[in-house]
Amino acid sequence: MQIFKLPDLGEGLAEAEIVAWHVAPGDRVVADQPLVSVETAKAIVEIPAPQSGTVVRLYAEPGDVVHVGDPLVEFGEGGREDAGAVVGEVAKAPPAAAAPPPRPAPPAARPSPAGVRATPAVRALAQRLGVDLAMVKPTGPDGMITAADVQRAARALEEAGPPEPLRGVRRAMARNMAQAHAEVAAVTVVDDADIEAWEDGQDVTLRLVRAIVAGCRAEPGLNAWYDGHAMTRRVVEAIHLAIAVDTPDGLFTPVLRDVAGRSPEDLRAALDRIKADVRTRQVPPEEMRGYTFTLSNFGTIAGRYADPVVVPPTVAILGAGRLRREVVATDEGPAIHRVLPLSLSFDHRCVTGGEAARFLRAVMDDLAKPH
Repeated sequence: MQIFKLPDLGEGLAEAEIVAWHVAPGDRVVADQPLVSVETAKAIVEIPAPQSGTVVRLYAEPGDVVHVGDPLVEFGEGGREDAGAVVGEVAKAPPAAAAPPPRPAPPAARPSPAGVRATPAVRALAQRLGVDLAMVKPTGPDGMITAADVQRAARALEEAGPPEPLRGVRRAMARNMAQAHAEVAAVTVVDDADIEAWEDGQDVTLRLVRAIVAGCRAEPGLNAWYDGHAMTRRVVEAIHLAIAVDTPDGLFTPVLRDVAGRSPEDLRAALDRIKADVRTRQVPPEEMRGYTFTLSNFGTIAGRYADPVVVPPTVAILGAGRLRREVVATDEGPAIHRVLPLSLSFDHRCVTGGEAARFLRAVMDDLAKPH
């Protein structure tokens, strides 16, 4: 018997969620036959069978989250054809449904943080009702949590419904945002680009891409990767631009490669293609990694300014707000112009305020051009 374990899926992905099995216990499979579809933080990936043989046991069910190195399938007879994928052998185990992964302990199972004041009876009540005392607003004397406080919190939790574990893209987003806020010394500068001179039919996204190229040429240090542990910066010559794409499943950031060296027509075709891939969750993994700068055009939905989050190892992200008309001062007097709000967030550990301001100035100057 041989065990096939979840292989390394690249890009630092440590886990995946089982979407669908394409085989069942007792099936005879051949090498490279589709085995299972898994959802990662990047896309839905189909994992092929690493060998020929008979499927004896499936170790996970659809919806389960498995980590790299966890067992996926036990094979029976059949020579191993991919020694790099089948990463271990174990003693024969009877075919049986895998036990479900352990569920996270309810909030009350965690130790109460220091400073929470409650009697042993109230703590026992909170434990029984699954209430985290740290979430309870005390109404008793001297900040004491009462039984009524716990019961009120329990009713609120019941009305809110059961907790839903974050999966796939949203799970990765939660981790990335926590890492970003823990590591990055983020600062945001905002301004408005006057685009009244634009000729009809301008593609807003492509104009923003071109403006970012202008900004990177003015201040190359914003197109970089920063290693906070080693305190080293790598300025990257090619501009690989991640485009934030909103979906019901979460935020995706497919990458446009070498945007400075491509024609507008090529960029538009690439944008349309990767957005279609995002909608169908068929983004190739290579199109989700290695970006050097990020664009978030959130204004297509709503919003004027924002604090876009810089995700390590990149050092900057540009957000574009909702295009609007505004009274501006001109040499001829007040006039109504179209303006595009911009929010540039940068990692102040390796980017100075002056560099960020000059980058933003170059972006605005490029956007002000008629075409």
